[in-house]
Amino acid sequence: MGYRKGYFKKNGTYVQPHFTKTKSKSYSNKNNGCMLIMLIAMTFGLAISCSDSSDNSSNNCPTKTCGDFKTQLQAQATYDSNRSCYKNLDADKDGIACENLPEK
Repeated sequence: MGYRKGYFKKNGTYVQPHFTKTKSKSYSNKNNGCMLIMLIAMTFGLAISCSDSSDNSSNNCPTKTCGDFKTQLQAQATYDSNRSCYKNLDADKDGIACENLPEK
């Protein structure tokens, strides 16, 4: 708190001095908690997004679809060689790749 000096108005009347708040009204301690939470959430979100982009196992895989194979056995052999890399060959996730292709 600060002490405000007395002053004269334009009409000649004197205004008595009094104590005033020195902090501005736009700065509030109540908002500091919200800002801190928002800053922590943004930092946590950035950390998660950076850790997801560091997974290079899917980036090194060649893109294969069922149309690239003539038989289901060829697609199954490729799928079995690296299941995480060729997971798009098994649409229903039952372990059998490209079920719509002919067997031989």
